[in-house]
Amino acid sequence: MKIDKNSYGSITGVWVSCLLLSFLSVHFIHLKWISIPLASLLTMFMLFVTWFFRVPKRNKKDESNFVTSVADGKIVIIKQVYEPEYLKRDCIQVSIYMDFFDVHANFWPVTGKITYYKYHPGKYALAFLPKASEKNEHSSIGMRTPFGEIFFKQIAGTFARRIVCYATEGECESCGEQCGIIKFGSRIDIYLPLDADIKVKLGDPVRACESVIAVLK
Repeated sequence: MKIDKNSYGSITGVWVSCLLLSFLSVHFIHLKWISIPLASLLTMFMLFVTWFFRVPKRNKKDESNFVTSVADGKIVIIKQVYEPEYLKRDCIQVSIYMDFFDVHANFWPVTGKITYYKYHPGKYALAFLPKASEKNEHSSIGMRTPFGEIFFKQIAGTFARRIVCYATEGECESCGEQCGIIKFGSRIDIYLPLDADIKVKLGDPVRACESVIAVLK
């Protein structure tokens, strides 16, 4: 396991703040039954934030027509929709909701070429709400594979205040490599061809890289 390369600043800020508060509590609160538990809670929070930004090592799928999960979480939407931004056609939308304790590092769902990338500023409504896909802050990524194109979005939630995406148009990326991170609570929407063989159902827990969302034909 490693730490996301874009998150060292966030971790450092939390550590400096917590260490300062711990120092102040120990030196200025003379009631040990208050100062010691407070310092302990701050230490636990420091460790949690470091753990939150982890990028776990996962077993990648070798099959080139597999679409694997972009993130850890739970399947909350499977439906046919019209995708107006990039694909501009009817697709199957599969959405994954990440709660506060899920791994928030994201991974490329397929091996292919980045054909589209756009960042959209927006609101911070609850990520599981249907309109979050359109109204919340999000990043949009299109990828071309030998089996067709897919499109996915990294969507911010109520507590997610920063989306990091490592997409660069024209670059080729490998399934299972890290593609970014969403900091504190979020959702992923994946748009697949209508003939894709969907391998998940509503409510299923999924793991990034290891869970097969669909098989492209």
